[in-house]
Amino acid sequence: MTALEEYINSFFGIIDPDELAVIADLFKKSSIRKGDYLVESGKICGQLSFVETGLLRMFEMTKDKEITQWISAQGYFSADLSSFLFETPSRLSIQAIEDTEVYSISKKDYLIIGELVPNWHALEKTFILRCFIMLEQRIWTHLSMTAEERYHAFFENNKALFNKVPLQYIASMLGMTPETFSRIRKKQVQ
Repeated sequence: MTALEEYINSFFGIIDPDELAVIADLFKKSSIRKGDYLVESGKICGQLSFVETGLLRMFEMTKDKEITQWISAQGYFSADLSSFLFETPSRLSIQAIEDTEVYSISKKDYLIIGELVPNWHALEKTFILRCFIMLEQRIWTHLSMTAEERYHAFFENNKALFNKVPLQYIASMLGMTPETFSRIRKKQVQ
């Protein structure tokens, strides 16, 4: 079983091996070089991508700064789901932080899954619910935790990112200024 098949199984629920192979075959492998874009703001996100290796940063530009929404590492899907599902211009840009290998499925092939896999709509519902729950948890941490608590929680679950991702991206994703992030980080080292 490939990493993609394992992740599809873990994220969507256990899928019949034959159906899993059908779904996995619809994903195409590609490389994204550091600095290149998977999706650019204002364009329609035409694919749902799974990160095999590397890092992707989802961010939005405001008038005066970039706001990092999410960093997709190995084992995560990456897309502007709203743009992908409803074919509207993407609010977000998705850029490779380092050379990245992804498996991507086009919107056309994504829609075909429903015809090929009888149980797909229930599996898709599970996928979208998991995305919603992740978003809900992020909102809760931003509303209920201090900056220092958010830093600790993120660090405990994502230690490897601190050596790979520019720290201003992590600070932005955690909803704090680089100065606040640096001050908290400095306290942890002491």
